[in-house]
Amino acid sequence: MPTLNPQPKPHFRREKSLAAKGLWPIAGIDEAGRGPLAGPVAAAAVVLDPRNLPKGLNDSKLLPPYVREQLFEEIMRRAIAVAVAFSSAAEIDRINIRQATLCAMRRALAALSVSPTYVLVDGNDLPESLLCAGETIIGGDGSSLSIAAASIVAKVTRDRTMRRLCQHHPQYGFSQHFGYATKAHRAAIELHGPSPFHRMSFSPFVIRY
Repeated sequence: MPTLNPQPKPHFRREKSLAAKGLWPIAGIDEAGRGPLAGPVAAAAVVLDPRNLPKGLNDSKLLPPYVREQLFEEIMRRAIAVAVAFSSAAEIDRINIRQATLCAMRRALAALSVSPTYVLVDGNDLPESLLCAGETIIGGDGSSLSIAAASIVAKVTRDRTMRRLCQHHPQYGFSQHFGYATKAHRAAIELHGPSPFHRMSFSPFVIRY
Protein backbone atom coordinates (compact mmCIF):
# COMPACT_ATOMS: atom_id res chain seq x y z
CA MET A 1 0.00 0.00 0.00
CA PRO A 2 1.57 3.36 -1.00
CA THR A 3 2.61 5.70 1.82
CA LEU A 4 1.11 9.16 1.70
CA ASN A 5 3.62 11.99 1.85
CA PRO A 6 3.15 14.03 5.04
CA GLN A 7 2.00 17.59 4.59
CA PRO A 8 4.99 19.96 4.55
CA LYS A 9 5.40 22.03 7.72
CA PRO A 10 6.47 25.66 7.98
CA HIS A 11 10.22 26.25 8.14
CA PHE A 12 12.68 29.06 8.81
CA ARG A 13 14.82 28.68 5.69
CA ARG A 14 13.51 31.80 3.95
CA GLU A 15 14.20 33.91 7.01
CA LYS A 16 17.72 32.49 7.36
CA SER A 17 18.45 33.20 3.70
CA LEU A 18 17.31 36.80 4.04
CA ALA A 19 19.25 37.27 7.27
CA ALA A 20 22.39 36.00 5.55
CA LYS A 21 21.97 38.88 3.09
CA GLY A 22 21.83 41.39 5.93
CA LEU A 23 18.04 41.66 6.04
CA TRP A 24 17.22 41.43 9.72
CA PRO A 25 14.98 41.69 11.72
CA ILE A 26 12.29 39.96 9.66
CA ALA A 27 8.60 40.10 10.53
CA GLY A 28 5.91 37.68 9.44
CA ILE A 29 2.45 39.15 8.88
CA ASP A 30 -0.93 37.43 8.59
CA GLU A 31 -4.58 38.21 9.18
CA ALA A 32 -7.65 36.56 10.63
CA GLY A 33 -11.30 37.31 10.07
CA ARG A 34 -11.69 38.48 6.48
CA GLY A 35 -14.77 36.36 5.85
CA PRO A 36 -17.08 36.73 8.86
CA LEU A 37 -20.30 38.74 8.91
CA ALA A 38 -19.38 40.37 12.22
CA GLY A 39 -16.42 41.63 14.19
CA PRO A 40 -13.09 43.17 13.21
CA VAL A 41 -10.41 41.82 10.95
CA ALA A 42 -7.18 41.26 12.87
CA ALA A 43 -3.59 41.36 11.65
CA ALA A 44 -0.51 40.24 13.53
CA ALA A 45 3.18 40.93 12.98
CA VAL A 46 5.75 38.65 14.62
CA VAL A 47 9.55 38.77 14.75
CA LEU A 48 10.77 35.35 15.86
CA ASP A 49 14.04 34.74 17.68
CA PRO A 50 16.17 32.39 15.50
CA ARG A 51 17.79 31.01 18.66
CA ASN A 52 14.50 30.31 20.42
CA LEU A 53 11.94 29.17 17.86
CA PRO A 54 8.65 27.75 19.18
CA LYS A 55 8.01 24.14 18.21
CA GLY A 56 4.86 22.96 16.46
CA LEU A 57 4.00 26.14 14.57
CA ASN A 58 1.67 25.70 11.61
CA ASP A 59 -1.11 27.40 9.70
CA SER A 60 -3.59 28.35 12.44
CA LYS A 61 -6.48 26.88 10.40
CA LEU A 62 -4.93 23.42 10.72
CA LEU A 63 -4.58 23.52 14.50
CA PRO A 64 -7.19 22.65 17.14
CA PRO A 65 -8.20 25.63 19.30
CA TYR A 66 -6.43 24.35 22.44
CA VAL A 67 -3.18 23.89 20.47
CA ARG A 68 -3.47 27.40 19.04
CA GLU A 69 -3.85 28.76 22.56
CA GLN A 70 -0.77 26.88 23.77
CA LEU A 71 1.31 28.03 20.80
CA PHE A 72 0.09 31.60 21.26
CA GLU A 73 1.60 31.61 24.75
CA GLU A 74 4.83 30.10 23.44
CA ILE A 75 5.09 32.73 20.71
CA MET A 76 4.46 35.54 23.19
CA ARG A 77 7.13 34.13 25.49
CA ARG A 78 9.82 33.43 22.89
CA ALA A 79 9.39 35.99 20.10
CA ILE A 80 11.52 39.12 19.88
CA ALA A 81 8.45 41.24 19.12
CA VAL A 82 4.71 40.74 18.58
CA ALA A 83 2.01 43.24 17.65
CA VAL A 84 -1.67 42.92 16.75
CA ALA A 85 -3.91 45.52 15.13
CA PHE A 86 -7.55 45.59 14.07
CA SER A 87 -9.83 47.16 11.54
CA SER A 88 -13.36 47.47 12.87
CA ALA A 89 -16.58 46.45 11.19
CA ALA A 90 -17.35 50.15 10.62
CA GLU A 91 -14.01 50.68 8.90
CA ILE A 92 -14.53 47.56 6.81
CA ASP A 93 -17.87 48.97 5.67
CA ARG A 94 -16.29 52.32 4.87
CA ILE A 95 -13.23 51.24 2.87
CA ASN A 96 -13.96 47.54 2.01
CA ILE A 97 -12.50 44.37 3.51
CA ARG A 98 -9.36 44.31 1.35
CA GLN A 99 -8.30 47.84 2.23
CA ALA A 100 -9.24 47.33 5.87
CA THR A 101 -7.10 44.20 6.04
CA LEU A 102 -4.12 46.03 4.53
CA CYS A 103 -4.62 48.88 7.02
CA ALA A 104 -4.57 46.43 9.92
CA MET A 105 -1.36 44.89 8.58
CA ARG A 106 0.33 48.29 8.36
CA ARG A 107 -0.77 49.13 11.89
CA ALA A 108 0.53 45.84 13.28
CA LEU A 109 3.90 46.35 11.61
CA ALA A 110 4.15 49.93 12.92
CA ALA A 111 3.29 48.76 16.44
CA LEU A 112 6.22 46.33 16.74
CA SER A 113 8.74 47.19 19.44
CA VAL A 114 11.57 46.60 16.95
CA SER A 115 11.80 47.97 13.41
CA PRO A 116 11.93 45.15 10.83
CA THR A 117 14.16 45.42 7.81
CA TYR A 118 12.00 43.04 5.79
CA VAL A 119 8.51 41.54 6.00
CA LEU A 120 6.96 38.31 4.79
CA VAL A 121 3.22 38.63 4.18
CA ASP A 122 0.80 35.76 3.69
CA GLY A 123 -1.10 35.81 0.39
CA ASN A 124 -0.50 37.84 -2.74
CA ASP A 125 -1.38 41.35 -1.57
CA LEU A 126 1.49 43.45 -0.23
CA PRO A 127 0.30 46.54 1.66
CA GLU A 128 1.45 49.87 0.24
CA SER A 129 3.49 52.38 2.23
CA LEU A 130 5.12 49.79 4.48
CA LEU A 131 7.97 50.97 6.68
CA CYS A 132 10.33 48.50 5.00
CA ALA A 133 10.70 46.20 2.01
CA GLY A 134 8.88 42.90 1.84
CA GLU A 135 7.30 40.15 -0.21
CA THR A 136 4.15 38.09 -0.32
CA ILE A 137 4.05 34.31 -0.06
CA ILE A 138 0.93 32.47 -1.19
CA GLY A 139 0.24 29.83 1.45
CA GLY A 140 2.87 31.46 3.62
CA ASP A 141 1.17 30.40 6.85
CA GLY A 142 1.94 26.82 5.85
CA SER A 143 5.53 27.40 4.72
CA SER A 144 7.09 30.22 6.78
CA LEU A 145 7.49 29.95 10.55
CA SER A 146 7.25 33.72 10.91
CA ILE A 147 3.95 33.89 9.01
CA ALA A 148 2.62 30.79 10.80
CA ALA A 149 3.33 32.50 14.12
CA ALA A 150 1.51 35.62 12.93
CA SER A 151 -1.46 33.54 11.79
CA ILE A 152 -1.77 31.96 15.24
CA VAL A 153 -1.48 35.27 17.07
CA ALA A 154 -4.04 36.94 14.80
CA LYS A 155 -6.51 34.05 15.07
CA VAL A 156 -6.27 33.62 18.84
CA THR A 157 -6.50 37.36 19.48
CA ARG A 158 -9.53 37.77 17.23
CA ASP A 159 -11.28 34.74 18.74
CA ARG A 160 -10.77 36.19 22.22
CA THR A 161 -12.20 39.49 21.01
CA MET A 162 -15.30 37.76 19.67
CA ARG A 163 -15.79 35.96 22.97
CA ARG A 164 -15.74 39.32 24.75
CA LEU A 165 -18.29 40.69 22.27
CA CYS A 166 -20.46 37.66 23.00
CA GLN A 167 -20.65 38.71 26.66
CA HIS A 168 -22.36 41.94 25.58
CA HIS A 169 -24.42 40.45 22.73
CA PRO A 170 -25.03 36.81 23.76
CA GLN A 171 -28.03 36.45 21.45
CA TYR A 172 -25.74 36.09 18.41
CA GLY A 173 -23.51 33.31 19.74
CA PHE A 174 -20.24 34.96 18.70
CA SER A 175 -18.24 32.71 21.02
CA GLN A 176 -19.36 29.66 19.00
CA HIS A 177 -19.00 30.85 15.40
CA PHE A 178 -16.80 33.97 15.85
CA GLY A 179 -18.93 35.93 13.42
CA TYR A 180 -18.84 33.50 10.49
CA ALA A 181 -21.98 32.87 8.47
CA THR A 182 -23.15 29.68 10.16
CA LYS A 183 -26.77 28.58 10.11
CA ALA A 184 -27.15 29.52 13.78
CA HIS A 185 -25.63 32.97 13.20
CA ARG A 186 -27.90 33.70 10.26
CA ALA A 187 -30.91 32.58 12.30
CA ALA A 188 -29.88 34.96 15.12
CA ILE A 189 -29.59 37.82 12.64
CA GLU A 190 -33.03 36.97 11.25
CA LEU A 191 -34.48 37.08 14.76
CA HIS A 192 -32.61 40.03 16.29
CA GLY A 193 -31.38 42.07 13.33
CA PRO A 194 -27.76 43.30 13.09
CA SER A 195 -25.65 44.35 16.06
CA PRO A 196 -23.27 47.35 16.07
CA PHE A 197 -20.49 44.88 15.26
CA HIS A 198 -21.99 43.40 12.09
CA ARG A 199 -20.52 44.32 8.70
CA MET A 200 -23.34 46.08 6.94
CA SER A 201 -21.51 45.98 3.60
CA PHE A 202 -21.63 42.17 3.63
CA SER A 203 -24.49 40.02 2.40
CA PRO A 204 -27.21 39.64 3.67
CA PHE A 205 -27.09 43.15 5.21
CA VAL A 206 -26.12 45.02 2.05
CA ILE A 207 -29.27 43.67 0.42
CA ARG A 208 -31.79 43.73 3.27
CA TYR A 209 -30.84 46.57 5.63
